[in-house]
Amino acid sequence: MKKIISLIVLSFSSFIFSNANAVEMRPVLTLEMAKKMAQACEDRASQEGWRMNIAIMDAGGNLIYFQRMDRAFLKSIEIAILKAETSAGFPFSTKVVEEIAATRVPGIAHVPGVAAFEGGLPVMTASGEHIGSIGVSGAPASDDGICAQAGIDAVASELQ
Repeated sequence: MKKIISLIVLSFSSFIFSNANAVEMRPVLTLEMAKKMAQACEDRASQEGWRMNIAIMDAGGNLIYFQRMDRAFLKSIEIAILKAETSAGFPFSTKVVEEIAATRVPGIAHVPGVAAFEGGLPVMTASGEHIGSIGVSGAPASDDGICAQAGIDAVASELQ
């Protein structure tokens, strides 16, 4: 009887402790991926004659990588970071934030730390998990968005 009770207690304990020590495995946006994104964005910007600032963040809004092209506007540094922060905080583009501000929630454009114009994109896995963001500034907003998309496209195979 003592053996049965000991076996039950041991089984129950191992179940409890194995779950307590379980580590959730999640995809992450790595520094290597961030560098690849920034380079693709810079390559596209160079082809078009744009001078960009490029910020890449994890899903928590922590800066992973920043790249400033020669002679890119200094004030656009802050704007690129703001766009990346916005798309790290919301799992959609800053262009969508702009549309929300224009059609449904105009006050969102006035919230400190929210960019409501194109150039920020979330980085999503193929299964829809939000793992980070990219923010680009230095050209007209629509061109910033094109450049940001080039960065996402560069790591598309790694997001599968």
